[in-house]
Amino acid sequence: MTALVYAPLEAPLWPLMNKFYRAHQSSMKAVKDAQLWVARQEDIIAGLCLRPLAHGHWLTGLFVAPALRGKGVAGELVRHAVSSCEGPVWLFCDPELQGFYEKLGFCLDVELPHALHERLVRYQRNKAMIAMGVTTPSYPAPDQETVPR
Repeated sequence: MTALVYAPLEAPLWPLMNKFYRAHQSSMKAVKDAQLWVARQEDIIAGLCLRPLAHGHWLTGLFVAPALRGKGVAGELVRHAVSSCEGPVWLFCDPELQGFYEKLGFCLDVELPHALHERLVRYQRNKAMIAMGVTTPSYPAPDQETVPR
């Protein structure tokens, strides 16, 4: 089996991220002002967006192809992407995902930029949502770009 590669998606290839999301009926969208990160074998099997915000980044759009869930792909993709950032990284998630993100170093006791706090309050009107964050200078960088699978 081909090794998994975790890397930023170059700007000319950004339409592939939205194609990946659509192929799996995900409502997520890649945004132009973000760093797009993917896990690939030959095709994209997972992706996420890191949007610059305030003095850090907002992690959105984490999605793994359903057939490959539970194999550590999401965690490795988050580790690679977050280790490339300077400053804090924030995310919103369903409370059921708290343990997953805590294993990656994220915590609940997070100070959000004003714009993110307002967005969280709006989101919480319609569904359960928590904010988590990690400070990247203490975040361990992955040892390598490719991981054999």
